[in-house]
Amino acid sequence: MSLGKVKVLVVDDSMLFRKTLMDGLNRDSNIEIIGSAADPIESMDKILQLKPDVITLDVEMPKMNGIEFLKKLMPIRPMPVIVVSSLPINALDALHVGAVDFVRKPMIKGPSDMANFIAELAIKIKIASTAHVSRLLSLISNSNSTVASKPKPMVLSCNSLACSSTIIAIGASTGGTEAILEVVKDLPESTPGVIVVQHMPAVFTNMYAQRLSRICKMRVTEAVDKERVEKGKIIIAAGDYHLKLAKDANGYYIRSEQGPKVSGHCPSVDVMFDSVADVAGKNAIGIILTGMGADGANGITKLREKGGYTIGQDKDSCIVYGMPMEAYKKGGIVKQMSLEQIGPEIVRYLNNRK
Repeated sequence: MSLGKVKVLVVDDSMLFRKTLMDGLNRDSNIEIIGSAADPIESMDKILQLKPDVITLDVEMPKMNGIEFLKKLMPIRPMPVIVVSSLPINALDALHVGAVDFVRKPMIKGPSDMANFIAELAIKIKIASTAHVSRLLSLISNSNSTVASKPKPMVLSCNSLACSSTIIAIGASTGGTEAILEVVKDLPESTPGVIVVQHMPAVFTNMYAQRLSRICKMRVTEAVDKERVEKGKIIIAAGDYHLKLAKDANGYYIRSEQGPKVSGHCPSVDVMFDSVADVAGKNAIGIILTGMGADGANGITKLREKGGYTIGQDKDSCIVYGMPMEAYKKGGIVKQMSLEQIGPEIVRYLNNRK
């Protein structure tokens, strides 16, 4: 990113929407709109000419859709792109080919809807300007090649009592959709239950859970209130719902409840880790991955204080080294490691549990 303001190129085929975005974002003192384009072909010329720090990109456009554009752009000019789309599947596809983040186009019912949308987009633009896009592209490439090459399977041999009492909790934000996949995709079917908070809006979380379930050995679902946490299952927090761990005589289950934002988010990583600390304590593994801000830092620190085993993604493998950094600074992390080491470390730790 250049010094000073974040230079942004807006790409959208709607002239009215482009103007609305440009006018709204220009009010942010840290953002400078340096141009716009009505389609990907025009935007490629503008990128070479204007050298933006961040692009906002619609998906459904004439001449070439946003997904195909990203496939062509990233190999020759890796840069932070935020997808602005009304369709969840398009946004998730875009993340899988190199977009850093996404914002859902708003259903405009009043002036506040657009104002809230612009405010959210402005925050994401500033976060995206700090992202390590080359790391994201490398992660995506490795993920694709790993699936094809069928790596040596992880073997889980922890005793049934130790495994049945264990809960694994993972929190992430910017860059997290691919990072979470890297951690969980090769975990054995016998792995203890996993709960996940990824900052993501409603509807998108269900699509994301479906995608993970197609790839992972464990089955993956979007959270439903009072759902049991079971061996071999990953539960993804639903968008706009906090995910909390609970326990009764039959074992762990989750509460999926709406509520005010905590640490700036709903679902909140702090809410999840806080509940895991209270309910599972020393029987928990907490993992905090890439993301901007401090959500999860307090919760995972509490979890470590209760005897849980906590892992933070290291700086060199993060797309955005924010949340893991804050957790580490607070003393909440037992071990920092690269993303590719975390999955095997989960299995190693479980195999050593008595």
